[in-house]
Amino acid sequence: MTIKLAIVGRPNVGKSTLFNRLAGKKLAIVDDTPGVTRDRREAKGRLGDLDFVLIDTAGFEDTTDASLESRMRAQTEIAIRDADIILFLIDARTGVLPMDEAFASLLRRADKPVVLGANKVEGRAGDAGINEAYALGLGEPIALSAEHGEGMGELYAAIAAHEAAPPEEEDEAQRPPRPIQLAIVGRPNAGKSTLVNALIGEDRLLVGPEAGITRDSIAIDWQWNDKRYRLIDTAGMRKKAKVQHKLERMSVGDTLHSIRFADVCVLVMDANEAFEKQDLSIADLIVREGRGLVFVLAKWDTIADPRAHLEELKLVARESLPQARGAPIVTVAAQSDVGLDRLMKGVEEAHGDWTARVKTKDLNDWLYASIARHPPPAVGGKRIKPRYLTQIKSRPPTFVLIASRAEEMPESYKRYLVNGLREAFDLHAAPVRLIVKAGKNPFADEPS
Repeated sequence: MTIKLAIVGRPNVGKSTLFNRLAGKKLAIVDDTPGVTRDRREAKGRLGDLDFVLIDTAGFEDTTDASLESRMRAQTEIAIRDADIILFLIDARTGVLPMDEAFASLLRRADKPVVLGANKVEGRAGDAGINEAYALGLGEPIALSAEHGEGMGELYAAIAAHEAAPPEEEDEAQRPPRPIQLAIVGRPNAGKSTLVNALIGEDRLLVGPEAGITRDSIAIDWQWNDKRYRLIDTAGMRKKAKVQHKLERMSVGDTLHSIRFADVCVLVMDANEAFEKQDLSIADLIVREGRGLVFVLAKWDTIADPRAHLEELKLVARESLPQARGAPIVTVAAQSDVGLDRLMKGVEEAHGDWTARVKTKDLNDWLYASIARHPPPAVGGKRIKPRYLTQIKSRPPTFVLIASRAEEMPESYKRYLVNGLREAFDLHAAPVRLIVKAGKNPFADEPS
């Protein structure tokens, strides 16, 4: 069943830009002038493997007279009524305005699934607006840049969570779980396609000594230990300065798309030249996109002193990639099927951490113990007081800490809390995100 997705919000928050991105073409006129869009516009859209009918709407004006603005508002209300899911956009750079609050109130009364998007988050200019968005009572805001395509993986997960099941599949127990999306990534000629062939047990993908054989991202459905996977073999990613041919640029773009929509990424490296600068860049991208990560040292049978070499590479990983601390490092020799079971156990570990949920009571028991052991520093003579911690989402685990003087909490203390969360709740193999914000518990007034 194709879902209807209405993109709504006040004027000039980027609705038409996002509409064009999801439609895959420039159908709606985009300009910095507020109020360019006046009529509802519909088009087919796609995000990952989700197909939907997109509805672009005029900017919401809080007026009910006979004016043009009022008639535009009526068109928006019709779109809300007809939609299956509402995507409500705010401008993260300007923050939450009274008109946004009025719109949020309307959407809560509409009794439709709502995804809240905080658009225009380029750089750090939108951080304050994202924090303000929690107070709208519509759940966790998704940080987006419709213009640059940032946050599309998180948007996909949010829409997929609300996607209506066909009537015959409404019993959740009867629906098969979605396959785990497993992207195989790395530099050219690292052994990605050879690894995929070894996992599925057949020569499904073309391999050879030439770099760059794979151009398209190839998806293969597969099972391991009764779990369904979708293996995605991707084109090798070279340094940006070396990518000059148009075909290679398209291939790299396809790989970036695969990373953004993966659950877990397997970063394949030739064991003889692992953790070079490009490997570190790819790993950093995977973590920033919030995907689970497993390092694979391929061609391990060519290493003369395996034990010493492994310890050396683990040290390089710890020093060069502190943001990926805890990601499993697995050695394989794909041509002889050595290490494949270890690899898949690492994937299961990363996926388990990526989807983990922690009870609020356990989080706050841990928080109070952590504060007692190492209190936050005093800034300007006044101590920061953490008050409440909750997990707002998994995939990856994301937590919100309510604290006084939140904006003054040092990054070093945030790292202390994140590292403590990893240790206390065994979240080593996936990114952990911590948002610190001031004010009351943002979930107290959230509709059930």
